[in-house]
Amino acid sequence: MTASGEQPGSAAHVLELVANGSATSRADLVRELGLAASTVSARVQELVEAGLLTESGEGASRGGRRPRLLRVADRGAVALAADLGSHHIRTGAVGLTGGVLDPEDLAFDLTAGPDGALDALAGQLAALAERQRAAGRTVRGVGLGFPGPVDADGARIIAPSRMPGWHLFPLRDRLADRLGLPVLLDNDANMMALGEHRTARPARRHLVVVKAGRGIGSGVISDGRLHRGARGSAGDISHVRVDRAAQLPCSCGNIGCLETVASGAAIAAALRTRGLRADSAADILRLVEDGDAHATTLVRQAGRDIGTVLAVVVNFFNPEAVVVGGALAAAQPLVAAVRGTLYERCLPMATSELAIDAAVHGPDAGLLGAGHAVLRLAAGTGGAPAAPR
Repeated sequence: MTASGEQPGSAAHVLELVANGSATSRADLVRELGLAASTVSARVQELVEAGLLTESGEGASRGGRRPRLLRVADRGAVALAADLGSHHIRTGAVGLTGGVLDPEDLAFDLTAGPDGALDALAGQLAALAERQRAAGRTVRGVGLGFPGPVDADGARIIAPSRMPGWHLFPLRDRLADRLGLPVLLDNDANMMALGEHRTARPARRHLVVVKAGRGIGSGVISDGRLHRGARGSAGDISHVRVDRAAQLPCSCGNIGCLETVASGAAIAAALRTRGLRADSAADILRLVEDGDAHATTLVRQAGRDIGTVLAVVVNFFNPEAVVVGGALAAAQPLVAAVRGTLYERCLPMATSELAIDAAVHGPDAGLLGAGHAVLRLAAGTGGAPAAPR
């Protein structure tokens, strides 16, 4: 399954309207959707039977019977979610209300190949599933964000740079077989974009969400839905060539890519050449917070480089917001440099109402996006979707 948006009037769309507060009763849904009351009632009943919605209490009357209020079930359905980085795995459970339940981090080197990573990921998710069931919750499926390209069907990893052994690996189906649960797989930046859009900025219809961590990626929300492109590679800005990278070789096999100068891995490598200890994004942030001039300069320049690439995207796509997430988003000089470069290089019409901010949900944005995508897809298929074959 793929993390595509909901169809208008579907059960998933109904769930979305209730979850974001746009509708609190069946009558509200009829007005919002422009559908027959019988159709709306059928959608609501599907969601109630699936344990995703509840009806309780009464709202204010508008001249007729007092409507029963719809609420997203606080307990009941959850999705397991995992956000994979090249050197970590973060997992948690996501319901339709609230934040991430039972978050857990595991240091793990995904660049060592898929077999060990699959064992570690399956073990961590299986334990998480058992804890959720013990708490009386129903596990609907698993949402997974991977730090590399995923094919259009959401089944396999496609040629991820810096990760030998992962090309064409059927991660979705292998994990589904191990867990006995349906699995939704997508690029990690896409999952972050979904999380930021649905839980922090539901009124924004057009967003670009950048994940700046050890690598660089971005997800695109167009007209309220995730845009993945024809083959699933929409938003991959990491391998756009930039002047400052010149002839630097990139792990993708090309030269001069944005990743070679603006990623966390590139910044850390440059700091190590100066004798500074920098093995992770946390080390970079520590140096910036301590006022280290070299780290601050490199982070600020990375923000300018990212902003230079994003300027083309903003002029072309004209989003309402650019959101900077990932570990490096906590570095204010980077976010400020992105903002300044966009204002400098973009058309005034494109930036006059453009919001440029750090992500609201930090390390949980990808988990929230993955979890909500699974729950909404489950709602759209009348319950837990069938495990992929």
